[in-house]
Amino acid sequence: MRETLKTMGEYLFPVEKVTSYFNSIKSKEDLQKFIQQRSAHVTQTTLYGYLKTRIGVKFTAMVDDDVFSKSINIAKWNIYVIAIADCAFYTFSYLISEKNLKKNDCKEVYLDIIEKEKSNGLSDEVYQKAKKEFLIRYEKIDFRKYYLENPFKESCIALYNWAPIADELKVLDKEIVLNSMRLKWNLKIDEFKKLTKNLSFN
Repeated sequence: MRETLKTMGEYLFPVEKVTSYFNSIKSKEDLQKFIQQRSAHVTQTTLYGYLKTRIGVKFTAMVDDDVFSKSINIAKWNIYVIAIADCAFYTFSYLISEKNLKKNDCKEVYLDIIEKEKSNGLSDEVYQKAKKEFLIRYEKIDFRKYYLENPFKESCIALYNWAPIADELKVLDKEIVLNSMRLKWNLKIDEFKKLTKNLSFN
């Protein structure tokens, strides 16, 4: 089981991307790293967990199947880019409202993250789609309120929509799948609040 977890973890995202420890967030670079790594971690653990739970003992064999592996890869990237957007919107909304952040670099941070992910396998098709959807959302968001209004809804829906599981089975799993990602994000919210506890832009 440990080998399967290790293999699957490395397949979804490089290990170093999701295991960095933060003492605090003090710069835009720290914030960008947090957004990227925690989004990767949430995507990895929820997608893997759902697939493992649904497929059961046949999971290892399925991972070795080329068609299924490609499906996982497609799902991974499509969920991940939305998770990054949700996390970026949340963190900047929280900092603007609770910490009096004046400069909103949300757009710059998001676009820089996905641009760099091209070298890790993000396709141009998914990149362009993610960029377009992010910019549409960005124009509509009220950063003073976003962090209070179900901020991770879109990535939870993305997990449900993109997971390579038969539709007839997904219907039975919907609330469980959505809640599994909400719980993961709640842990990241708690972590972020602790990391920014003493941060102030006054």
